[in-house]
Amino acid sequence: MKHSTANQDRFKLLLENYLDRRGLKRLNLETPGTNSLAAWFLGPKAENREFFKKLLSMGVDAHCRDRKDYFPGDPKYITDYRKDEEYVASLEKLELDFNELLDELIGSVPFFSYRYQAHMNWDLTMPGLLGYFSAMLYNQNNVATEASPVTSQLESIVGNDLCKMLGFDVPPVDDTEAIRPWGHITCDGSIANFEGMWAARNLKFYPISLAKAVKNDFRMANAKGLTVEYLGKPEVLINLDTWSLLNLNVDIVLGITEKIVNEYHISSDVISNAVEQYLIQSMGFIKFNREYLADIPQPVVIGTSTKHYSWPKNAAALGIGKNNFIDISVDEDARMSIPDLRIKLDACFEQKQPVIMVVVVLGSTEQSAVDPLEEVLKLRDEYRRMGMEFVVHVDSAWGGYFASILRGKAEDLPTITDNDPDKQYTPALAMSDYVTRQYECLPKVETITIDPHKAGYIPYPAGALCYRNKSMRNLIAFLAPEVYHGSLDANMGVFGIEGSKPGAAAAAVYLSHKTIRPDVSGYGKILGQALFNSKRFFSAVITMADEKDPFIVVPVQQIPAEKEQLPPEEIEKQLQYIKTHIVAKQNNELIRDEKAMALLKELGSDQIIITYGFNFKSKQGNLNTDPVKANEFNQKIFEKFSLSPDSDRVKETPLIITTSEFDPNVYGETFVNNYMRRLGLNTTEPTPTMKFISSTTMCPWLTATEKGNFIPTLIDVYKKSLLDIVKEMQGKSNE
Repeated sequence: MKHSTANQDRFKLLLENYLDRRGLKRLNLETPGTNSLAAWFLGPKAENREFFKKLLSMGVDAHCRDRKDYFPGDPKYITDYRKDEEYVASLEKLELDFNELLDELIGSVPFFSYRYQAHMNWDLTMPGLLGYFSAMLYNQNNVATEASPVTSQLESIVGNDLCKMLGFDVPPVDDTEAIRPWGHITCDGSIANFEGMWAARNLKFYPISLAKAVKNDFRMANAKGLTVEYLGKPEVLINLDTWSLLNLNVDIVLGITEKIVNEYHISSDVISNAVEQYLIQSMGFIKFNREYLADIPQPVVIGTSTKHYSWPKNAAALGIGKNNFIDISVDEDARMSIPDLRIKLDACFEQKQPVIMVVVVLGSTEQSAVDPLEEVLKLRDEYRRMGMEFVVHVDSAWGGYFASILRGKAEDLPTITDNDPDKQYTPALAMSDYVTRQYECLPKVETITIDPHKAGYIPYPAGALCYRNKSMRNLIAFLAPEVYHGSLDANMGVFGIEGSKPGAAAAAVYLSHKTIRPDVSGYGKILGQALFNSKRFFSAVITMADEKDPFIVVPVQQIPAEKEQLPPEEIEKQLQYIKTHIVAKQNNELIRDEKAMALLKELGSDQIIITYGFNFKSKQGNLNTDPVKANEFNQKIFEKFSLSPDSDRVKETPLIITTSEFDPNVYGETFVNNYMRRLGLNTTEPTPTMKFISSTTMCPWLTATEKGNFIPTLIDVYKKSLLDIVKEMQGKSNE
């Protein structure tokens, strides 16, 4: 695929003029949002029903007016002439079918409820729903601007806003020298991860292709003296060996085209045409490897073993190979092990095996674990000085929106007063110091995956990929890496893998961001309150079992006393403190207790997914030691609190949780064996896969309902069912 720069610029100018005539230049997110969390959602009992209906109706009316006003003299089709018996019968049939569908949809998962504590789903923002619904009526396709003149503009604006939230520096429009970030909407995080790996793969091999073009193509002859910096010294590009070409600095590679244009006066179109035949995208992996990488080991991607399942799939699809995604083990907090990463990087350096990228997870999908990005970047600096370069990609599909907690000024928020002591208040909790440090490092990475349809509370499908350096996107569009200094992109679809994609997704994110800014006043407030509630739920779960109860609860995320390896009596003492000073208190009491609040902040996970497991006791009070029976026990608990597509089952399920497994091949035998020992289980050879329970608390008002804290209601439900399941397990044990 080739695109003439002149044609691109001409189309962009025409599009900018069109948008200016339509008044669409007023679309922007340089505006304050609103402050009322209660006004952002439909509500657990549809409290904002009438307002929501009114705005939905406005969306339909606006769309219908647009149809009437477009060439108003054009003839109608649906007139009295066609409103015959068949017409009436057809409408009646549609209404009947629609009502049947509505009845069936009642069996859907009640993500909006306090009782939903399972996957990373919750209610959707009203502006997100309204934006999606209204734009959906126009069915704009954001693969190309001629099919989406409005929503492609919204996608560009939203991409810019996401970049800002994540911490990328967005320079003024008139600053044509600065590196500019860029982001766009994808259908989901898996596609964003694919595009990030795709761009990193192409970046790794681009210098080899360019060097071949400079050597062999007469149109590039003037650039044979082109120099690039490597190991702190200027080197002639075509004189570098393969290893050196594979390890040039990311920004140096991305700036090569502009350097050739400026210093050797060769147009970007000529460069693109000359390089194209040498690209891995053109040649394919087998021919490229045979001709240019014969003496180089297979390039690899490195990432945390708890990575999302899309990563090995993407490695396979891109020809890198599933087996060439090298897993890094995790520590007891399920975070990437830096010592293991160093071992794997040392091995690659010694073997001169190219590393395409290192994938860092900020918010794993099972433990909400935040990898030590700060240490990864320090390691990269170290290996750069040794002559080994790689892209750092952050997979924050789940955790990206937590960056909003760090944006904006807390002093700009409304002041909470004590005028109404009965009104429960949920504070927006800050992230831990460790997690905050990792998020502060985001501006230094190359690419970031973030999903508005997860912690952005936006309708599916709405993932996103953000680049620190806008030029990197061109590497997957079959374009030379150049910097475009205009304000609009001609076709958003050129820079991604997707074909058709709904413009409605961009409209949903746009209107939601317009109303709920991605800073402490908006999304930071929602997620900060959810973080507070998650830690309260964690506190209640880990203290639900008394010594007399026939079961125990063991959290994966250890409490501070356990992390400090204090004696058992000190651990029990801290659990009792949590029960009396945190669990038993209403929010307004808790937030005035500095000691209890300080401890609360240390509890639970890095974000808002908590993981834990149960074990049961025999009738004689002895703790089960069989891991098979423990797995059966946890599976029964999950089945009690899981859903099926049945409206009656949904209505009868008073709490919704989910489950997953600790596979020793993923988490490591040490991690799984430690967890088993904490559950009181015998460790065996080979180490078994252990089930655990997972709860995600995305509800910002769980502890400040009309009747106060709702968590005790959930715990009562939980405990009653657990006691019944224990009796069942005890009965089976005696058979």
